[in-house]
Amino acid sequence: MSPVLILRPEPAAGRTAAKASALGLRAAVHPLFAPQPIDWTPPAPDKFDALLLTSANAARLAGPMLAIYHGLPAYAVGEATAMALRDAGFADVQAGDGDGSAIAARIAADGQKRLLHLAGTTVAPMTADAIDVTRIAVYSMASLPPDPALAAAATPGSVLLIHSPRAGERLAAHIHQQARASLHIVAISPAALAACGAGWASGQAPAQPVDDDMLALAARLCE
Repeated sequence: MSPVLILRPEPAAGRTAAKASALGLRAAVHPLFAPQPIDWTPPAPDKFDALLLTSANAARLAGPMLAIYHGLPAYAVGEATAMALRDAGFADVQAGDGDGSAIAARIAADGQKRLLHLAGTTVAPMTADAIDVTRIAVYSMASLPPDPALAAAATPGSVLLIHSPRAGERLAAHIHQQARASLHIVAISPAALAACGAGWASGQAPAQPVDDDMLALAARLCE
């Protein structure tokens, strides 16, 4: 069976690997980035109607200042992010299964107008026309040094999972053109897929940007 190489940062990579193993896939983790906290100044909570996190890293790395927003209704992209918020002491957490734009539409439908979005220094595009969004970076993704083990693990037929455009760019820098023809890409979005560049054996993105759908595509390639 061809291996599935998971390139997203920990601890999310471990969750994806566990799901892959449950599907009977042979998974290996080779993170391209590591999250790290950055200094930030929290605005007053009374300026906002709700809090949004699109990554569990924001909940883990925002630090003790996150607690001043416990009184706000919190929204999260994905159950892992919602769980991280609950672990950080938030009682009222609504989780969405889609992307940032989908949860923004839900927030608007709930009547929230002023939104605080705690995120990383780079975020996926989010449409939120009906909401006043204040975005503050509380963490960054540090690029890890090139890992020789990744090139060694990327044997012909391997399926590489790409969870962001930045990861696609990083992968393209890691894997030379001549090595791509026997490797398959499953990316979380068309933008992430495009960032990987050309020359791969195949490239796909699921209709919805969720981990389970990426793994379903990877499983078909591994059959």
